[in-house]
Amino acid sequence: MDQFFQQLINGLAVGGIYALVALGYTMVYGVLKLINFAHGDLFTIGAYLGMTLFVGMGLAGKAPVLVSVLLVALMVMGLVALLGRLLERAAYRPLRKAGRLSAVVSALGASIFFQNAVMLIWGGKYEVYPETMRPSVILSLFGMGVPLIRLIIIGVSVLLMLALYWFIDRTRTGTAIRAVAIDQSAARLMGINVDRIISLVFCIGPGLGGVAGMMVGLSYGQIDFNMGFSYGLKAFTAAVLGGIGNIPGAMLGGLLLGLIETLGAAYLTIAWKDALSFLVLILILIIRPTGILGERTAEKL
Repeated sequence: MDQFFQQLINGLAVGGIYALVALGYTMVYGVLKLINFAHGDLFTIGAYLGMTLFVGMGLAGKAPVLVSVLLVALMVMGLVALLGRLLERAAYRPLRKAGRLSAVVSALGASIFFQNAVMLIWGGKYEVYPETMRPSVILSLFGMGVPLIRLIIIGVSVLLMLALYWFIDRTRTGTAIRAVAIDQSAARLMGINVDRIISLVFCIGPGLGGVAGMMVGLSYGQIDFNMGFSYGLKAFTAAVLGGIGNIPGAMLGGLLLGLIETLGAAYLTIAWKDALSFLVLILILIIRPTGILGERTAEKL
């Protein structure tokens, strides 16, 4: 049982990261019916920006760890959100009236551009987060030793997901986002600035992905320029698993995928971890093609 609860906590931490990245995919799809293939690379940029800010600002060993992590997380979220908005203006907005294939090609080109830009700026080797910025405290929870960083990741992920759900469901801007997802032409007739709403979506999704990238760096210590491909693929799988375009579905799909991976690696074999995740996805799509909570509908977004 101790091992099971250990793996349960690890799975929730990994699933929280998948869920945050999956939210970026599902929000863009919900509004534009577009898969932002560059989203995984924005996740990578968030991880590298976090490392650069920790080192460049000299926070390692000087300020309290939790204060430093919160400060850098806010800065990373803002910077990656700005980059996401620039991506929308440069790569997607000019092609909005073109065919979907043009937008897909543009997204793939943006992904290649970001990946190579990261490699040229930070290098192709693994980078390491400062050891002093990685919480190494082991807490005793129900008689088990649980790393503090796992609980921080779970807590931050849940708070960000709840905040996003409240924003979409309860605020006037969130209502405008749902209206744009239903019908852009009707939303314009109601006085909604559709371009501004789409830009906001491209800020929120990458911002959450950037924070997730920073948390991966804090948790595992090492990052590389190609990490966005694997995490992006897993997050996209999580979005499809929960129901693409469905915000609660992206949250549920990410958490489930993290649990499936972690428990499968612990009780079966780590070599089949990825295969097991995609096997579950295939089974879900055979049984329920729209995902666990169903594909996006206007009310669910």
